Amino acid sequence: MNTTTRFKLSTMMFLEFFIWGAWFVTMGTFLGKNLLSNDVQIGSAYSTQSLGAIIAPFIIGLIADKFFSAQKVLGVLHLVGGVLLWIAGTSLNFDAFFPFILGYMIAFMPTLALVNSISFKQLKDPGKEFPSIRVFGTIGWIIAGLIIGWLNWEQSGNLILTFKTASIASIALGIFSFFLPNTPPIKKGEKTSIGDILGLDAIGLLKNKSYLLFFIASVAICVPLAFYYNFTNPFLNEVGMKKAAGVQSLGQVSETLFMLLMPLFFARLGVKKMLAIGMIAWVVRYLFFAFGNAESNYWMLIGGIVLHGICYDFFFVTGQIYTDRLAGEKFKSAAQGFITLATYGVGMLIGSIISGMVVNKYSISGTHNWYAIWLIPAAIAGAVAILFILFFKDNNKTKTEIEANTL
Repeated sequence: MNTTTRFKLSTMMFLEFFIWGAWFVTMGTFLGKNLLSNDVQIGSAYSTQSLGAIIAPFIIGLIADKFFSAQKVLGVLHLVGGVLLWIAGTSLNFDAFFPFILGYMIAFMPTLALVNSISFKQLKDPGKEFPSIRVFGTIGWIIAGLIIGWLNWEQSGNLILTFKTASIASIALGIFSFFLPNTPPIKKGEKTSIGDILGLDAIGLLKNKSYLLFFIASVAICVPLAFYYNFTNPFLNEVGMKKAAGVQSLGQVSETLFMLLMPLFFARLGVKKMLAIGMIAWVVRYLFFAFGNAESNYWMLIGGIVLHGICYDFFFVTGQIYTDRLAGEKFKSAAQGFITLATYGVGMLIGSIISGMVVNKYSISGTHNWYAIWLIPAAIAGAVAILFILFFKDNNKTKTEIEANTL
């Protein structure tokens, strides 16, 4: 891969995740402070991510894979998304805000798959080359958080600027996308079924009892995950943490570190222990949040954020590797699409609804009982972890066996 192509792909990844990190982390705080939204409404706003994840496969499967080059679809989606994000950020109330953020997430979520497709098309050895490209996405997310913290937008009430910043970056990426390497549709002229789009060809994996348990655990663990994504920033600001968005970027630093160390851990621990450690980390994180505050036990707040690397990498990345290992070549793509739809689609949607209801229940005049709130996702994650540890068996079925079950 030449230097020009590497620069273009790295810039694409940086902007893709800079855009997401610039507004998504602080949206709950923006809605609560600027639009005076209640917690149920905040949960509903975050559920748009899940709705976008459910719709995304149709956009990719029916448009990008069949009719238009991926970089052109990416460009159009980001141009449209930039306009929608600007309008959403300048809305005067939640009712005006919600339709535009929903439209934006429907446009944005497919781009996560598109940037990967564009990258993989240019790489001779994705296993070795892709991490050095993808890491710029994490750097983009970190930079977005540091800028928000440095400019003090949370405390000053200027979070509308996060949407405007992300909007401008989205339009910039939209224009830049048309200059990315050409990635023609891979299924042009082929027939595509709904099952292909949703990854339902991989549903036979659920005949494997261990994988079925992992699948259920993956959906269930997304309920406490939604608490973290949706309400950590409002929580940290309410308990008095300064430059909370910037401090939260430590989670992405941790994610990067543990991503690099994963091959070592994977070789030593194996699938079951990696997945179990990931789920237990969720429990510890929420207990830290329950007992931590800015005046005392501040280290617990930092610890809960830094645990993001273990929470995410040990469970979700390990789960992707586990899925890939069981599915085999024939159903590899379908299996990844299936588990993504289940987790970020169904699981996070349920979690966003439940988290909004729980946080609202423990709110009085805008003040929250965060101790009680964080104990609930801790209990959910703990129950999932216990059931998983007791009943999961990494029985290492061969790919041939799995493929036979999936036919």
